[in-house]
Amino acid sequence: MLPVVLALTAYVLGSLPFSVWFGKLFMRLDVRHFGDQNPGATNVFRAGNRLVGLLVLILDISKAAVPVGLAYYTLEMRGPAMFLIATAPPLGHAFSPFLGFRGGKAIASVLGVWIGLTLWKASLAGVLFVLIGRMLFDLPGWAVMFGLGGILAAVLIWFPDPLLLMVLAGQVLLLAYTHRGDLRHRPRFRSRLIHYLHLPKAE
Repeated sequence: MLPVVLALTAYVLGSLPFSVWFGKLFMRLDVRHFGDQNPGATNVFRAGNRLVGLLVLILDISKAAVPVGLAYYTLEMRGPAMFLIATAPPLGHAFSPFLGFRGGKAIASVLGVWIGLTLWKASLAGVLFVLIGRMLFDLPGWAVMFGLGGILAAVLIWFPDPLLLMVLAGQVLLLAYTHRGDLRHRPRFRSRLIHYLHLPKAE
């Protein structure tokens, strides 16, 4: 019974749309009218308030890191129960009942999951690879996939656990769905990189 309660709690926490609530509370606007029109910290930054954007980013990471870390380290949960708990926050963010089961792209909550599971190792690898991916690729969806590749490398090096690989596989499917618009297109290198390296342009 406890794993079910924890998974549901993690889902509800993950579904809390801080960007929408704080955008309306502090900025008197709906951040879904900016950028990619999804709820998330990135669109709070795009709306012009860095302080609120930073606060939302911290909360979006924490709402996943706290329940996952509590279950994994404090309660020492493993197996299918831990898989459900680790998968629940990003699902909640992507399909929030507070927003009619619509939501954001779940990048920050995925990062929070890896902080909860591995502290800094896999999460730092993910952030670094996403940043490198943003420098390499025009479309952010491919940068996110590159970031997941960095997490995979960290897991294989430091935590070769089938449970963590299952969690990552679920995240790949979820983020492929939330970034499906970008992933419909072939990955393209940034024009400056193409010019600098004299690479052929993708058709």
